[in-house]
Amino acid sequence: MMPRHDAAELAHRLGEHAEAVCRHYLSNGRRSGNYWQVGDVRNASGRSMFVRLRASAKGPAGKWTDAATGEHGDLLDIIRESMGLVDFKAVADEARTFLAMPRPEPERRSSRPGATTVPTGSPEASRRLFAMSQPIPGTLVESYLRGRGIPILHGTGSLRFHPRCYYRPEDHGPTETWPAMIAAVTDLSGHQTGAHRTWLDPDGDGKAPLDTPRRAMGDLLGHAVRFGVPTSVMAAGEGIETTLSLRCALPDMAMAAALSAAHLGAILFPPTLHRLYVIRDNDPAGDSARDTLAERARAAGIEAIVLSPELEDFNDDLRHVGLEALRAAIAHQLMRQDRLRYLKRAA
Repeated sequence: MMPRHDAAELAHRLGEHAEAVCRHYLSNGRRSGNYWQVGDVRNASGRSMFVRLRASAKGPAGKWTDAATGEHGDLLDIIRESMGLVDFKAVADEARTFLAMPRPEPERRSSRPGATTVPTGSPEASRRLFAMSQPIPGTLVESYLRGRGIPILHGTGSLRFHPRCYYRPEDHGPTETWPAMIAAVTDLSGHQTGAHRTWLDPDGDGKAPLDTPRRAMGDLLGHAVRFGVPTSVMAAGEGIETTLSLRCALPDMAMAAALSAAHLGAILFPPTLHRLYVIRDNDPAGDSARDTLAERARAAGIEAIVLSPELEDFNDDLRHVGLEALRAAIAHQLMRQDRLRYLKRAA
């Protein structure tokens, strides 16, 4: 059984993203003020169960009560009941997956005298990995991005290159080393909370021939890989390459890559933001992320505008129709003041 303090920490972390938890596990409900209303903890339709979305004088975020049955609990209970889980380890694993938290592992001892150790996959480990990497100019990362049709790389300080990044196969085979693009995942204050790795083919032929050439580590939910500093306007998308492709057309607009559709829907908003462009991918997951993020933005008083590609995503558009055609295609999707502000500079 999980130690009580670990369970409490997981519940607290889930509470920081209570609405995202409810939208995912209690999808038949809806928000009403500071509460999420649904039929019951097993996600039935109805309005008898209330989940507190933000901490208040009445209690912490994530606590819930079912007025019909008198049941009550926290967000871990919601995960258990909605998923039909029995073993608490399975509940904790599901919660960590949702939060994109690393699984707890024993700390590894370093052979270097005086060296400190950190848990594998932790936010501190992600910061160390990024610090050990190098800027991308002249590296395999620059070649990889240009091979994806991305020629404009200014403002990409959140990306670095590691020549020998560890890769652990999912079948528990021997650890390998491959060159990799390392992306810093940061919170709204610029503090690094995680990292994303894209392992690359040493011959410059795209991604490495691995089963999972992309992996993330650290604390991801709500955070993103950021390009530029947002003021009143920014754009947010899923993948790094997709987001950078749009930034080639709008190089002065701040953008953020959330790394997945689920995380895009949960990205946090800068306090100065007035208008958010949602970078859409043409697939069902992209549609869901678009709707979730747009709804959250509008609920926060932020104007949300969806930017849609002609093909599967904006990287496909950039590679197959070219930069000038991409600019022309998105021009009519921008607000007039943003078209004048950003596209004129990019021309």
